[in-house]
Amino acid sequence: MELTVESKKREAGTKPNALRRSGLIPAVLYGHKGVESVALTVDAKVAERLLEKASVNNTVIDLNVADMGWSGKTLLREVQIHPWKRFPYHLSFFAIAAHGPIDVEVRLHFVGEATGVKNSGGVLDTVITQLQVRCAPDKIVDSIEINVSTLEVGSSLYVRDIILPEGVTALTDGEQTVVTVVAPRSSDEDKATAAES
Repeated sequence: MELTVESKKREAGTKPNALRRSGLIPAVLYGHKGVESVALTVDAKVAERLLEKASVNNTVIDLNVADMGWSGKTLLREVQIHPWKRFPYHLSFFAIAAHGPIDVEVRLHFVGEATGVKNSGGVLDTVITQLQVRCAPDKIVDSIEINVSTLEVGSSLYVRDIILPEGVTALTDGEQTVVTVVAPRSSDEDKATAAES
């Protein structure tokens, strides 16, 4: 998924709280010129719509800074949310076009019904739901599909078993368990657990 966001360069000396009161969210852009960063503002309504669709370190965002004459592909690196008002407080963007492969987190999407669940009453236990991967900016995917239908009770899928899209490399240890089917709890185990609690 790619999204487009318009922003403006933040004037020197402007106070973040004053910007928020006027309907603007402070933001910063990193990586567009090496280690240099630039302070920006994003319209609050634009920021809220962005956060409905984008996820940190996963969604490619076309960021336009019209008054600076810069536009490029970025990742949303950090989102600060107000602790009790729950609106976005500050956004950080990272320019990715000139940086080669990047590290992102991709959601795992489990499909199918495990044989061990369907036929033996087992329970599907998802150990991790996101995978850290390295890929070129144009290879970022929204999710990776994992078919669990062949899993029996006691069997597992590991990171090394995941079929990744071309150009995508897993950074998580290959021996890390992704999903497993555990045996159903017996009534004796349930009674023992109840007695302990």
